[in-house]
Amino acid sequence: MLLPIYAYGQPVLKKVAVPIDAEYPDLQKLIASMWDTMYHADGVGIAAPQVGHSIRLFVIDTEQVDRKKEEVSPTDTPFKQVFINAQMLAETSKPWTYEEGCLSIPDIRGDVERAEGIRIRWQDENFQEHEAEFSGINARVIQHEYDHIEGVLFTERLKPLKKRLIQRRLEAIRVGKVQTDYKMRFYNVR
Repeated sequence: MLLPIYAYGQPVLKKVAVPIDAEYPDLQKLIASMWDTMYHADGVGIAAPQVGHSIRLFVIDTEQVDRKKEEVSPTDTPFKQVFINAQMLAETSKPWTYEEGCLSIPDIRGDVERAEGIRIRWQDENFQEHEAEFSGINARVIQHEYDHIEGVLFTERLKPLKKRLIQRRLEAIRVGKVQTDYKMRFYNVR
């Protein structure tokens, strides 16, 4: 089922999400709907706060990066994964800059500096625990979605000048003055 994506300005996007357990109501249905919503919006990842749930859940599919013909390192093996209750353990390599966008902030992109490698612990959709290191585009997408469950948007990581330059466009998104090919939910739009 396709879900509306919560737009910039929605309070749920700024909250630190809470951990969940296997008893979370309709969890498997939510995960399936998040995949559907992400693919419909042509995304590579989506976090539960982006669909109105302030819980520590996100899904990624970096095979979508290949399909978009973006620059991918030969060492970046694309993968698809559900992350529940993720905890960032370490940044394992130097920072690198890459242009990011976000389904909650359509038509705005910007260069964001993030660690090229990370170590993370999480549970999958069956609540099996995992710990692994990721690098390159995989690490980047994970960090972007992890930020969502920490209440951080990629626009907060932009350089000060870029932040100033996009203020009007962000306000237009907040009040619903944006066109997308997917359904969005705006905050307090009358």
